[in-house]
Amino acid sequence: MLKIDRDRAGGVRLTFVLGSNEPRGRVSVVGDFNEWCPGAHELRPRSNGTRSVAVTVPDGTPVRFRYLGENGHWCNETEHPEVRQDGVDSVFVARKPR
Repeated sequence: MLKIDRDRAGGVRLTFVLGSNEPRGRVSVVGDFNEWCPGAHELRPRSNGTRSVAVTVPDGTPVRFRYLGENGHWCNETEHPEVRQDGVDSVFVARKPR
């Protein structure tokens, strides 16, 4: 699941959220915002049973990303209505919510 909020500095805060064990083990969100670097944005456990990590990008930024789990397990964002699939990647334009 992807949550989109305003950032205090005027950017767009993207919070990437997954369940506690799907996929199992450590998971990172990788994309053009972090040069597809595994481990740069690892999802951390939260008290509500999910795992998440937040990234801030400028308003209007096109974002291409995927989730990368242990043992090369890739998965995509499938729940957010503004995210579309382009090839193997999840893609959308980060815009501040109104």
